[in-house]
Amino acid sequence: MIYLVDASVFVFRAWFSLPDSMTDPEGRPINAVYGFAGFLGEFLRRVGPGHMAVAFDESLTTSFRNEIYPDYKANRELPPPELEYQFELCRELTGLMGVAHFADSRYEADDIIGTISARMRSAGRNSVIVTRDKDLAQLIRPGDEFWNYVDKRRFRYQDVQEGFGALPERMPDYQALVGDSVDNIPGVPGVGPKTAAALMREFESLEALFDDLDAVARLPLRGARGVAKRLAEHREAAFLARRLTRIATDMPLSVEPGKLVRVRPDLDRLFGFYDRLGLGQRLRREAQQIAEVQ
Repeated sequence: MIYLVDASVFVFRAWFSLPDSMTDPEGRPINAVYGFAGFLGEFLRRVGPGHMAVAFDESLTTSFRNEIYPDYKANRELPPPELEYQFELCRELTGLMGVAHFADSRYEADDIIGTISARMRSAGRNSVIVTRDKDLAQLIRPGDEFWNYVDKRRFRYQDVQEGFGALPERMPDYQALVGDSVDNIPGVPGVGPKTAAALMREFESLEALFDDLDAVARLPLRGARGVAKRLAEHREAAFLARRLTRIATDMPLSVEPGKLVRVRPDLDRLFGFYDRLGLGQRLRREAQQIAEVQ
């Protein structure tokens, strides 16, 4: 198994849950780094993955999706400089812990994970995607897992439809219908999760759905005729939304299983990193334990 970690989930969780009074010797917050280091150390110690990669977002404003739709994620506040600085430190920490990490200015962390999982599948390897982000459920195929590590929930291929609303292959279509307020993707007005799930059980894709809107009007859905009418009115918006919700699996990325082999933490440099940030003994002890069994 290849473990693919969505870093943002754990960095943001630490940023919001730990006090910003945790600072380095120069007075800069290190709460997100400390929380992420705690997660990463615990994960490596508990799971002991042989192959692993961590994907980071390099930018919230320059992905190829912004080229398609300038308002993509326009409703989000940019991370403050104190958090951007800590994201860089988290990437440095990941490397010192012996784990491969990736970021790209034009592609998001989701696309990195999507591309690596697709490449690994071609090499005969399955992936465990470690995240809380439902968007990544679309990448799951037989033999893969979606692992919500925070909530201790795991979804195999056959669990995704019940857990998220549609089969993995149909999740981009489902999300295009529903929209995503977090990413500022409007979707089709009046089509909520239950309606979208029902549509995705009946139609294998947006193309099949829009090719037979008369069939939509005949479905045993509340207000089926109105749903068909709204779909007809918002066809272009739905297909635009799918271009945004579909995760790229073919970005230019040089990666193969051998590059994802986890190596022993570089303890000298890692402890120097901890010294620089003024971090204490708990993380060092955990790193030492990981190194001893590597």
